[in-house]
Amino acid sequence: MSKLGIIVKDVYKKNVKSTAFAIMILAPFFVMGIFYLSQHFFGDANEINQIGIVSNQPAAAEQLAKTENKDYTFKVVASDKKAQNQLEDKKIDAYLDLKLDEHQVSGKLYSKASLGTSTEMALQQILSSMQTTLRASSLNLTTTQVQEVMEPAKFEAAKVSFENGKMESDGGNSDTQYVFSFLTTIIMFVFIMSYSSIIAQEIASEKGTRIMEVLLSSMKAKTHYYGKLLGVLLVALTQLLIYGIALVIGYRQFKDLPMVKGMIENVSLKSIFGSNILMIVGFMLVGIFLYAVLSALCGSLVSKPEDTAKAIQPVMYLSMIGYMLGLILGSSDPTNVIIKVTSYIPFLSSYSMPIRLASGTAAMSGAFISLGILVIFTGLLTVFSAQLYKSNVLVYSEGGTLSALKQSIAIMRNNRQK
Repeated sequence: MSKLGIIVKDVYKKNVKSTAFAIMILAPFFVMGIFYLSQHFFGDANEINQIGIVSNQPAAAEQLAKTENKDYTFKVVASDKKAQNQLEDKKIDAYLDLKLDEHQVSGKLYSKASLGTSTEMALQQILSSMQTTLRASSLNLTTTQVQEVMEPAKFEAAKVSFENGKMESDGGNSDTQYVFSFLTTIIMFVFIMSYSSIIAQEIASEKGTRIMEVLLSSMKAKTHYYGKLLGVLLVALTQLLIYGIALVIGYRQFKDLPMVKGMIENVSLKSIFGSNILMIVGFMLVGIFLYAVLSALCGSLVSKPEDTAKAIQPVMYLSMIGYMLGLILGSSDPTNVIIKVTSYIPFLSSYSMPIRLASGTAAMSGAFISLGILVIFTGLLTVFSAQLYKSNVLVYSEGGTLSALKQSIAIMRNNRQK
């Protein structure tokens, strides 16, 4: 086996057999299991039992108290003072001060702790319904007339494409690609957050023990660098493969469930294997590799492994900026000039361009150009980081990361001039 293969195998086996890797693999399944169990067994559980009602219209309060609710019940209380006493003694969980006049319904909810937005929104809807009924009665409107007035306007958005001058709907494919682009964005962010420190730690580990002098006597610095980088990337690909297999098994087990059927009924083979989907996956994989190279570069600049966390902070911040741009700004306004510009900037394009592709705001030609720029930049950074590692592998600077970077570049230039 080649020296590169030995390094790759050693790094791969060490990380795959580690407890941290097992935790990373099992964590998503554990979270999904907790979510499923909480919804299945405790979804209807609610600690809110009774809400008091104090109103200037006792008849309206009595009518509201008859409203059926699976989470809590209403109780009419004669006065604010009694409601306050019952709230203090924990006989009720909250009380609603309900005021009604000829045209307005208003309510104020008092509680010792927040009841949550879902409960507050439900009470808001009840009061809004009461106000609608009150105003309809004052205007002598029938129930049918009220429903006609309250009926919302119909609106829907459709993405279309043109083939041979004929317009065709592309809504199903667009929805699938949009969801898929969000998933790849999230996966890429999670993997970068998880593996940046691992890669940097692997690169920096031997530097702190001064064992590099021994290693470099039997192999080239570049071979050691590429072996470490490829070993950790294989670990990441293994994790992706495990999730892919789990997804296939999960689909085969739960494909007959109504919820699963509803999710996949509009998904076509074209939307799954279409060119946009393949391009989005390409951006994700190249993006992960690019951030891995940057993490390795940052790890090579530290003198002690315990400084790794500080060294990779720029990687974390850069990834977070791209994630926020793609997930928040890209989803709300994919035509924004910032999204357009960042979709051609390496490090950020892996987040921005997939969102633009899914929303149809970027042409395939633009995506190819962006991916080409990303691939070329990744290749150049990989070569540069390997050259820099060769120069700084035996540099133990106490002046911090920037000082080590300047010193390494100076050594690299001197080596080229020889």
